[in-house]
Amino acid sequence: MFEWVIANAWVFWLALFLVLAIVEMMSLDLYFIMLSAGALGGVFVALAGGGFWLQVLVFCLLSLAMVFFVRPIALRQLHKGPADRLTNVDRLVGQDALVLEPTTKMGGRAKIGGETWSVRSEDETPLAPGMYGTVVRIDGATAFITTRAAGAHGH
Repeated sequence: MFEWVIANAWVFWLALFLVLAIVEMMSLDLYFIMLSAGALGGVFVALAGGGFWLQVLVFCLLSLAMVFFVRPIALRQLHKGPADRLTNVDRLVGQDALVLEPTTKMGGRAKIGGETWSVRSEDETPLAPGMYGTVVRIDGATAFITTRAAGAHGH
């Protein structure tokens, strides 16, 4: 059995490639896809008739090269771009926040983008229900808002 696996190592590497690619689809952190590229290198070395030790060496070197050189470039490309590619939370910064309950630095609630959020005032002035504020930042599930001048809201 072990001899068959060594003789048909490309099957092992191909299966490893597929498993790592599936894990990447679930994690989306660009580590497993880099490892799967290394496994693909193992497939090619196995099909070219290289020994198992060479397949493992190519897998390790290619995976390391991908993680240390390609992944940082890919992450930079994913994280840059125009404002229309911002995440939903990033799009809330600068939006109006309709205060629903008294809001201070300790907490409160406001409607932002059609959803009710836990909010905190960024300034010393408490906000009363019915007032509008502007979202200045998001920290976890809490939006930080500042007061706006009366009548200075736009939806």
